[in-house]
Amino acid sequence: QALLSHKTPYVCRGAGTNLSGGCIPLRGGVVLSTALMRRIAQIDTTNLTAAVEPGVVNLDLQKEAERHGLFYAPDPASMKACTLGGNVAENSGGPRTVKYGMTTQHVLALEAVMPDASLQKFSIDDAGPEMMSLLIGAEGTLGVVTKIWVKLTPIPEKIQTILASFSSMEDAIKTVSDIIASGVVPRVLEALDRMSIEAVEAYLHAGYPAGAEAVLLMELDGAQPEVARDAALVEEISRKNRCVLYRFATEAQDRERLWEGRRGVYAAMARVAPNVLVEDGVVPRNRLVEALQEIRRASAKWDVRIGLLFHAGDGNLHPNVVYDERDADQTRRAKGAGFDILKACVAMGGSISGEHGIGVDKRRAMAWLFTPETLNLFRKIKASLDPGHLSNPDKIIPLPEESAAADSEGRENPGTKNGPKGFIVPRMPLSPAAKALVEEVKRWGHGGAAATRRMGVFGMGTRMPSRWRDEFAGHRLETRSIGAILDLDRENYTVRVEAGMEIGKLKEALAAQRFYLRLPELGGTVGGALATKHWRGIRDCVLGMRLLLSNGDVVEVGGKVMKDVAGYEIQKLVLGSWGGLGLILDVTFRLYAREQKIFLSLPAPTPFAPNRWHRLIKQAFDPLDLWAMPEGVPDKTAAGGTGPT
Repeated sequence: QALLSHKTPYVCRGAGTNLSGGCIPLRGGVVLSTALMRRIAQIDTTNLTAAVEPGVVNLDLQKEAERHGLFYAPDPASMKACTLGGNVAENSGGPRTVKYGMTTQHVLALEAVMPDASLQKFSIDDAGPEMMSLLIGAEGTLGVVTKIWVKLTPIPEKIQTILASFSSMEDAIKTVSDIIASGVVPRVLEALDRMSIEAVEAYLHAGYPAGAEAVLLMELDGAQPEVARDAALVEEISRKNRCVLYRFATEAQDRERLWEGRRGVYAAMARVAPNVLVEDGVVPRNRLVEALQEIRRASAKWDVRIGLLFHAGDGNLHPNVVYDERDADQTRRAKGAGFDILKACVAMGGSISGEHGIGVDKRRAMAWLFTPETLNLFRKIKASLDPGHLSNPDKIIPLPEESAAADSEGRENPGTKNGPKGFIVPRMPLSPAAKALVEEVKRWGHGGAAATRRMGVFGMGTRMPSRWRDEFAGHRLETRSIGAILDLDRENYTVRVEAGMEIGKLKEALAAQRFYLRLPELGGTVGGALATKHWRGIRDCVLGMRLLLSNGDVVEVGGKVMKDVAGYEIQKLVLGSWGGLGLILDVTFRLYAREQKIFLSLPAPTPFAPNRWHRLIKQAFDPLDLWAMPEGVPDKTAAGGTGPT
């Protein structure tokens, strides 16, 4: 309240371990430290949850959970020092992300001091747009988190650690692709190149094989029979791809040594040269070999040494560029190589950050990844919640002059063989039916009709209030015309589908080709299932989305990568909005090679009465107030209904 009244900017700081300058006070002001907020308030062994303050160190929560036979899945390499508040701010990942997901998949609720100085609690089960997810990964630009409720997971019966070495990184990457295609979902699937291996062995003597060009550090977990089955399959795949050495870490001490080596790569590289620039690009998993080639090309072009460590299972690359910052030319070349690598990731359909965040370091690179329309929406969201621009100002979103500069410099071809003339891959065009919807919305909004009559979004209508059918007769938008599968990436295990497609038909079409979408039998359309969020687990299936705004802008967030922390999580925010923020045009889902039955138990519905925060967000998305937002729960939902719209 004092900072707000004095219009003083502030930055929240945990342990300061982030690698993107997220907690640097660019405008001066006040640093709010969470160092003394280190209380683990509760471990609930019945509901498998924990309540913690933001200053709790990740490893401290891990140790406390282990006492109860549980673990907290997100495991950043800095887990010995980083805090849960920082993990939430950055939407941190870690090696276990490939199976268990990012921080956002494990947060159940947040308490935060918002920019207006009010103390608010947002939950995953709140009705309406998912405000909680908007704060995760926002790097403190939309508020300061003061308490966190997280999901805990039972420690598996068996954890098997495996080390495999290869004579080429290409063979290691092919092994990764084959493991994913087999249906095995490892707990961990990490890769290190020769430079990283040699640095680790000189520093820690962790037990990595001398002379190996690449190693995979893998873990499987689950019930004993399941792990034994998967371990046999992983060994078969590794040997088929010419692995040189394949061994199990059978003793706890051996396993810990291997992990000390993996987590110690950054420190080990710092012994190679005084400084290390750690990049954090991410690409679709089937583009990893191309990404490797681009890293080698950047190394040669800029005459710098680059060690490669990456979360191979989810395509998240961590090239470590070593240099001496006392040498201005070395520093220039290191940064040039880093930016070329990020441009290449974007050109391959990836992202500029898989888990380290944007901060100030990659702020200008946001203009390489997002369209001006999407960046403009980010700015409106920031302005709607923080009109004074006091909460960690000038982070994430590029300044206007940076957008222009980044666009200009980015037009240089980074050299990707499949890339366009510039560095941004042409975006998938809208289908003719989707284009027609865009034009209809433009006519409606620009014609001024929205000032007196709102538009209702309808799919199959299986979840719509009956009163809406009459209220929006003659001015409703039908999505059943957009019902096609736009892209099935068989190697990357993703599908892009239009919002009007029926979920049942989508699952049937995928299963016929042995791809599986982990959704229960929801009924209705894809867009309806997302807009109503009748099953909250759907949020964990979504990788990307295109959304039509009331002014006719089409914004696109996420994509075909398994992890992406660039920008605000709009694809989760719109869940539960009932079409009140915009029209979902299409969505990208993660797929699996093995079917897993998910049974849905419909809870009692929570009435959706838009609150102050929903209305503030709506102003950012829908200043024309074109889209209707329901003021209560649909009447069919209370009886169970047949599924979302």
